[in-house]
Amino acid sequence: MSVVIPVRDDAELLERCLAALGEQTRQADEVIVVDNASSDASATIAASAGARVVPCAEIGIPAAAAAGYDAASGDLILRLDADCVPSATWVADAEATFSRSPDIVAATGGARFIDGPRALRWTAAIYLGGYAVAGGAALGHRPLFGSNLAMRADAWRSVSAVVHRHDAETHDDLDLSYHLGAVGRIGRITGGAMGISMRPLWPGRGFRRRVRRGFRTVRMHWPEDYPPYRWRRLREQS
Repeated sequence: MSVVIPVRDDAELLERCLAALGEQTRQADEVIVVDNASSDASATIAASAGARVVPCAEIGIPAAAAAGYDAASGDLILRLDADCVPSATWVADAEATFSRSPDIVAATGGARFIDGPRALRWTAAIYLGGYAVAGGAALGHRPLFGSNLAMRADAWRSVSAVVHRHDAETHDDLDLSYHLGAVGRIGRITGGAMGISMRPLWPGRGFRRRVRRGFRTVRMHWPEDYPPYRWRRLREQS
């Protein structure tokens, strides 16, 4: 069980994330922090917490995440972000999910906001629900959510050469969903919801960028994965 965390200049929140990973009921066999050219103490904090630090000089989440997946030695690769706080059973829940469903190649789970205005934290359901509906329509199956995903290492190796890792404007969760969804079934991680930051919804920051990257990633896969073509191909494969 390998856990991958891409990080760029997020030392304080990374420390919180690593502390939560240290309290897991089933400890990961390795924690890999991919230092995406940080200028703060992210790498130092990762090393002091016992994580394996993998440097990635190429700026961008797709490159950093892929570097972490490449470096992982576990049979299962789990991914979350530096600003996440997993429940104490997250690693165990992922392991149990794959044990129960040997046919799945990847799985993803839910999330809840843990910061921002308390009165707005319920909007996590809308945020993730919108992504699930839009992504599912484009893909023909459940999309992966990068703050809470797991995949078999051999499945990653089968798509590692074709994901758009060198394009920083790719929505890497969605891109990975396209490729892994063509390899096999994507399941759901049951258990406690992942604690995530509300930063993607802050005005003028990440939300518009994420939406733009999502639409761009969908178009990148056309015409081969234009929804009716992809849906038909997946039905024929099943």
